[in-house]
Amino acid sequence: MNQDTTKLSRRNFFKAGTVLASGVAIASALTPYDGLLFAAESPGAKGKWYGIGIDINKCIGCGKCANACKQENNVPKDPFYFRSWVEQYTIKNDGSILVESPSGGVNGFTQSVPDNEIYKSFFVPKMCNHCAKSPCTQVCPVGATFETEEGIVLVDEKYCIGCRYCVQACPYGCRYIHPEKGTADKCTLCFHRLKHGLQPACFEICPTEARIFGDLNDPGSKLNYFLKNHNCMVVKPHLNTGSKLFYNALSPEVR
Repeated sequence: MNQDTTKLSRRNFFKAGTVLASGVAIASALTPYDGLLFAAESPGAKGKWYGIGIDINKCIGCGKCANACKQENNVPKDPFYFRSWVEQYTIKNDGSILVESPSGGVNGFTQSVPDNEIYKSFFVPKMCNHCAKSPCTQVCPVGATFETEEGIVLVDEKYCIGCRYCVQACPYGCRYIHPEKGTADKCTLCFHRLKHGLQPACFEICPTEARIFGDLNDPGSKLNYFLKNHNCMVVKPHLNTGSKLFYNALSPEVR
């Protein structure tokens, strides 16, 4: 009895998802590209306006991105401090969902669920969404968290008082308090590398090119090409944060 109920529930769930996806497709077809659904709008500046794309279909869960981020940015080696990490989603045949991220995926993954119990499984890289309307920036009482003219959200350690307001405000869990400095820390998109014309470390090392980085204001950028040719969405679009982290093949189970 319970098994039949679970199957029916899952069937209805995916049917509803199909209807939603159809609605999104119709909306996208009727809307010009510069009004891309869920896309963050540039504040009108003519300069660079950086965004991020991740193709979930290409991610193999190798964890090289998370490891490169730790090394490049001197992130504490402890297994619970990350600027970038990877999660493994396993949907079981009974409809339950298992989300795992051992050591942030730095050392890769080992599937803990027997193959005959798996409905589907995939990897989802996570990092700061560099929101255009970032909640973390809005709650900072001293202006330590700020946004550059290129749309990158950063933290000025000299001003940060470690109050944790921004950590609590981030709906994506992308911030932490540095255990030694006592200040907020997060992904900077390797801003120090961008200034020298280099890509962020996690993008440069990805063996499958699952990560795409580029200028949203440049019609010819790889990121805009990616967005035009894939059905991309952001995590938690209902929060209206102006997220600039776009995923291809984003499943509704991802939160």
